[in-house]
Amino acid sequence: MAATFPSAEQSSGSCIAGRTIYEDWSDSEIWAYARAQNLIILSKDADFSDRILVSKPPPRVIHIRFGNMKMRDFHGLIRHQWPDIVALAHQHRLVTAYRNRIEAID
Repeated sequence: MAATFPSAEQSSGSCIAGRTIYEDWSDSEIWAYARAQNLIILSKDADFSDRILVSKPPPRVIHIRFGNMKMRDFHGLIRHQWPDIVALAHQHRLVTAYRNRIEAID
């Protein structure tokens, strides 16, 4: 599953859940849409983070790597990290969020 949200230039606080608007789209179609709209892709799937390593933005990618956890714990962790994740995502092509750290790659 992937979601996209506006880049810094478009930041309106909105998010588009990939599953709800393009359930049948391939990763390439999601990538092309996010590139055309200058969006940031949010995913727990490594495919997008692998792809951005050999590409230039847009889009940018946020890769969530928390592992298995209860939804309540996930929400608490993402709420705590989200401001830093978003700030880094507007400056770096890949942001990877782990339970105990956040990494960013230009």
